Amino acid sequence: MSTKYTFSQKLKVINDEYEELINKKNHASGIGNGIYKRFDNPILTKDHIPPFWIYDIDSKDNPNLQERMGINAVFNPGAIKLNDKYYLVARIEGVDRKSFFGIAESNKGTEGFRFWDKPVVIPQTDNPDVNVYDMRLTNHEDGWIYGVFCTERKDKSVSEFDTSSAVAQAGIVRTKDLIKWERLPDLKTPSPQQRNVVLHPEYVNNKYGFYTRPQDGFVDAGSGGGIGWGYCEDIENPIVEHEQIVDQRVYHTIKEVKNGQGPPPIKTKKGWMHLAHGVRNTAAGLRYVLYMFLTDLEKPYKIISEPAGYLIAPQADERVGDVSNVVFSNGWIEDDDGKIYIYYASSDTRIHVATSTREKLLDYLMNSPSDPLTSAKCVNQRIELIEKNLNLNK
Repeated sequence: MSTKYTFSQKLKVINDEYEELINKKNHASGIGNGIYKRFDNPILTKDHIPPFWIYDIDSKDNPNLQERMGINAVFNPGAIKLNDKYYLVARIEGVDRKSFFGIAESNKGTEGFRFWDKPVVIPQTDNPDVNVYDMRLTNHEDGWIYGVFCTERKDKSVSEFDTSSAVAQAGIVRTKDLIKWERLPDLKTPSPQQRNVVLHPEYVNNKYGFYTRPQDGFVDAGSGGGIGWGYCEDIENPIVEHEQIVDQRVYHTIKEVKNGQGPPPIKTKKGWMHLAHGVRNTAAGLRYVLYMFLTDLEKPYKIISEPAGYLIAPQADERVGDVSNVVFSNGWIEDDDGKIYIYYASSDTRIHVATSTREKLLDYLMNSPSDPLTSAKCVNQRIELIEKNLNLNK
């Protein structure tokens, strides 16, 4: 027997369920793998969006309390810590497929994230964005917080009847408070398409350094070689004239189809820690995973250590969503005590958190074997480990 709710009763249920979700406790799952720990619950989903973003709560205009502007997914957040608070600039996708940015704030890095009252307003250029997404936040030594995001526009070089071809470039905004954003010109590079562009946190050779991802097409990397690096003289007129490859795509690895920088790297005494995503093809479609590498302190474009394979791959419910079998990260935060929060999205649908420490990630980066690139050599590596462990018991 169904229950009939009045308008006010239904609104109360919606708001009560929302508050219960926001205040839900989150706990680490099991003992972890010695590198990081996942947490039981996603920290942001479409249900974390404030109801007043979705419903017209005027009973005269919306007596049935219908959703007027639905939300499809919340994922791929940039991350930053300011004044002891954790902030995620999440990609929010409406049911109309348009993405925009919203800021969620918490006193803890693993739970309690609540969106600000209004989404982020991104100033437009002379060539307006059709879609924006996946902002990386860089707290740069020049005093500004930069947001580098993908700006997507229709490809005007194709037929008007081709409604799927697009051009992706790197849009740039900057702020001091996450409230007021100044739009800079889009980054110009030699590549026809750019995604997953990240600003390095420090000057390198007195210039701004950008990690790029050159590719020929909107989806296909083509001749694009992987994660690139380039210098920019003037951030207010951002031009990268030359891109060199930092981390190339490699046959029969987790990054054989595509790879891209995740969040800005974290500086340590041993080098810059990087988190990136790698893509390979399977019979079920593309599979996205996260992996790490370490680069030289003075030359952040030079890899000095890279463990084989992935750090995080989709598992269990993380495999299911709008784009299945995907994990993606463009935000992490390091606390003063060395604790690191890795924010990652699963299947373009929801946001999770995993925690580690600087010490554990450096241990992983510097002491895990690299990929020897053939099955025979991988077997030899594993046998060495097995024999070492068996000899310990003698």
